[in-house]
Amino acid sequence: MRTKFYIPILVTFLALILLPIRCKDIDFTEKLTPQTPLSIDANAGTWKPIVLTSNNQISVAVPTDVTSDTYKAELASIKDLQSKLTSAQRKAIEYWSGGGILRWNQIFRELVARYNLPPAPNADGSYPAPDAENPFSDPQFPFSNPPYAARAYSYVSAAQYDALKAAWFYKYQYNRSAPYKVDNTIQALMPQTDLPAYPSEEAVMSGAASDMLKALFPAALEEITRKAGEQRNAALWAGKATASDIAAGLALGKAVAALFIARAGNDGMKNAIGNKAQWDALKLNATSRGDVAWISLDLPSRPPMLPFFSNVKAWMMTPKNIVDVRPAAPPLATSSEMANEAAEVKYYSDNLTRERIAIVHKWADGVGTYTPPGHWNDIAAEYIRDARYSEVRAARAFALLNVALHDAAVACWDTKYFYFNLRPTQLDPSIKTGTGIPNFPSYVSGHSSFSASAANVLSYLFPGSAAEFSAMAEEAAMSRLYGAIHFRKDCMVGLDLGKRVGDYTVTFATSDGAN
Repeated sequence: MRTKFYIPILVTFLALILLPIRCKDIDFTEKLTPQTPLSIDANAGTWKPIVLTSNNQISVAVPTDVTSDTYKAELASIKDLQSKLTSAQRKAIEYWSGGGILRWNQIFRELVARYNLPPAPNADGSYPAPDAENPFSDPQFPFSNPPYAARAYSYVSAAQYDALKAAWFYKYQYNRSAPYKVDNTIQALMPQTDLPAYPSEEAVMSGAASDMLKALFPAALEEITRKAGEQRNAALWAGKATASDIAAGLALGKAVAALFIARAGNDGMKNAIGNKAQWDALKLNATSRGDVAWISLDLPSRPPMLPFFSNVKAWMMTPKNIVDVRPAAPPLATSSEMANEAAEVKYYSDNLTRERIAIVHKWADGVGTYTPPGHWNDIAAEYIRDARYSEVRAARAFALLNVALHDAAVACWDTKYFYFNLRPTQLDPSIKTGTGIPNFPSYVSGHSSFSASAANVLSYLFPGSAAEFSAMAEEAAMSRLYGAIHFRKDCMVGLDLGKRVGDYTVTFATSDGAN
């Protein structure tokens, strides 16, 4: 590494160690108040699926009649369990009563934060790659960096959403009531609704989420399995579902997850890292245009982060769409326009006020955090909670948000590595950064792309708060300029790119039958 790059690297290192790092134990205790949804969305079985070909693609057997001896034995079992509930079981019921979809979103945000740790270098200066076949080795699999995280959020959210739409289809086909509706001596320990119980939505959620999360975060298998079982037990203990309601829901959730896992196995992620020859070709593509190619400012120099994530399959966009939304090239590093851009970054570097520092740290979302996509999930969760959505509508909101964030990652990474544009600190080593320098090219800003796509989708879902979402996205974008790790053009063009990516998801949403 050249001497002139040592100063920004040192600043980057200090910024990383000074930023708040999330606890490596998953925080399962965030408070969610039990509440009855404003609507049970009885027609959700007709809403358009994302991966399933139809909401009845996976068959669910006809349940036994509520007058049968078998079903009566299930009711008797619930009453026996309720007569012996422990304080721990009552806490589990309360824990899951605030919304299963919201709770699972919290859980996998914490998983992303736990595994968002880049591998340390070997003694020879090389970097080991996390191994999915040996997830407990050092470094642990996965390194849930922003693109990986965006993909993970999208798979779990979309799988739960498709699974719940299928559940709603069968709920209203078979129309078997909840145990507390069939037998009034059974206590209703979760908020009551008129939603049919078969198959159990809690079991559907747990089956889909747990299988997806175990595939994405295999080292956390034990904790994921335990939480999934707790959700199903809570529904049983609360008098909301019988054992057969739960068995049918679990089978359905797992069957849907299997389809998503199959898609994930062939979506291009396994080839997203590439090899040195391919990385050199990306550099050559930049220098052949007369530009200065990006280099890693980590010490020792680190391979680029997922340079071929651009080839990962998007949800709402085709490969042609990804190319179509690719922005025009940034100015050449030797141009007067880039000199002006660098001068502006230098100004913010030298004038990092308390207000700007607060904005930089608010949106940093770096190592050890739930990443920028997770930040927008955190924002969305409050609006979804306050809207008192049904489980299926809450799943829709997270699915729409996260497929847009995933597609934004694909489009942003396509742009980053197509142009291979240098960072401000590479152009001017005197620039001191206010946060860590990410290990990938500068143009366009990932934060800006993620934020604009998220704001676009959330503005569709919650139009009364559109101005708030737009302001958040712009602040997130500007945080990267204030932190001196992006040029203004990276941020502004990134916002435009994210908006255009989000439009594809909004177009899908306006015709999915859920409005």
